[in-house]
Amino acid sequence: MGSELLRSASGRSQKWLRKKKKISEPSSSADVSDSEPEEYLSHSFVSSREIQSSGLTHELRIFIGTWNVGGKSPVGSLAADLDEWLNLKNSVDIYVLGFQEIVPLKTMTVIGLEDYTDARKWNLLIGKTLNNKDGSVWLTSTSTPIINDDYEYAKPSNSGEKNGYRRSTIPMRERAKTHHGGEQGGNATYKLMASKKMVGIFISVWMKRDILRKYRVSNVKACPVACGLMGYLGNKGAVSVSMSIDGTSFCFITAHLASGQKKGDELRRNQQVGEIFKRTAFPRLPLEFDDLPPTICGHDRIFWFGDLNYRLYMDDEMARELIRKKKWKELQKFDQLKKEQHRGVFQGWKEGDIEFAPTYKYSVELGNRYTGDKHAPFNPNTGEKRRTPAWCDRIMWFGKGIEQLSYFRGESKFSDHRPVSALFTTEIDVCGPPNSKTVSLSKFLNSMNLTRFETKGTHLF
Repeated sequence: MGSELLRSASGRSQKWLRKKKKISEPSSSADVSDSEPEEYLSHSFVSSREIQSSGLTHELRIFIGTWNVGGKSPVGSLAADLDEWLNLKNSVDIYVLGFQEIVPLKTMTVIGLEDYTDARKWNLLIGKTLNNKDGSVWLTSTSTPIINDDYEYAKPSNSGEKNGYRRSTIPMRERAKTHHGGEQGGNATYKLMASKKMVGIFISVWMKRDILRKYRVSNVKACPVACGLMGYLGNKGAVSVSMSIDGTSFCFITAHLASGQKKGDELRRNQQVGEIFKRTAFPRLPLEFDDLPPTICGHDRIFWFGDLNYRLYMDDEMARELIRKKKWKELQKFDQLKKEQHRGVFQGWKEGDIEFAPTYKYSVELGNRYTGDKHAPFNPNTGEKRRTPAWCDRIMWFGKGIEQLSYFRGESKFSDHRPVSALFTTEIDVCGPPNSKTVSLSKFLNSMNLTRFETKGTHLF
């Protein structure tokens, strides 16, 4: 379904990608079950299933959010800002949150070892915000990291399997951490499904437990692609999560593209988009039998969001005057991303009507004013650069069966960007009962080399 859609709706986009230089080697992709930089036995069980579509479609509500937090660590007072950004008065089945610059983009954070401290703090704060809103149990222990326990979920069947699910890829030591760590209480409404960090780019995916009881969620994988300094450092690039919900595959990509507002900077952004498309891969691991789209474009429903950094092709004072008058339609005529789409980037992709002010660049000191505002008092000590305001933070989608319900920005003054969110409904193909059998790897130990299935632990946080 995804491939047919791609051929019909984005042929020109593929043509654009083929014009680029020879495809690079795919970046490493791994199951989201591992959470610490150690070597684990990745697969404890092998599951094979024969699943057929029932011909039915159901509807899910998905919240997509993006926020460049300017290298600042989350603090307790940020909870109110999260409440507003996550729009908690609406019922949502899946929350997919993309962050940029969760750490300062300094030399040591870019080229040094990954530090997951701030990512864990963000996950703890998100978990508390989502689950405490309706009185769910969410126990917080800052000493133990949140672990994604990565089940293979299946709808209840006549097989007699307790709770209708089975373990998949978690090593025993990680299962013990999840069971005793206490962060995700058994009564919590939302469950952390995937979490992946690359330098400052971070994605966090949460799903209602009711959805996990009703549908089979499988093939949850993450893939980082670094294309920043020298073409391969992680200060810029994307982190993607792939998953299947019953018979429909999803891909969520959060990206941070090249900055700069001078002429020609958009070409670097275009090039990085091409690299992310080409190098993002979700290969099957040994003994995985379920189909999984290997690339971004192979998925049925795709969401791309982040600090894409596309600017406004116009004079700074003219831009500010249109903003003061709230002439959003007039301002969009100068939007760089829309112009680049006409030239081949993201052709076939959709974005909702932008009916809010540009999200960048705000003065952190003054809060509600853009940097360089001539009406603001001058302060030579802030070091804030004058930038023409722009819609740097965007959310787009590709695929059938997706309807956008809202597209809005939050008003948190936490960083020089305003958070952006969109709420969608999306169809999923409902599958019939699975014909499943689970085979313990121990049966193969005498005849197979176990080290073939060892993978380096994925840095989730």
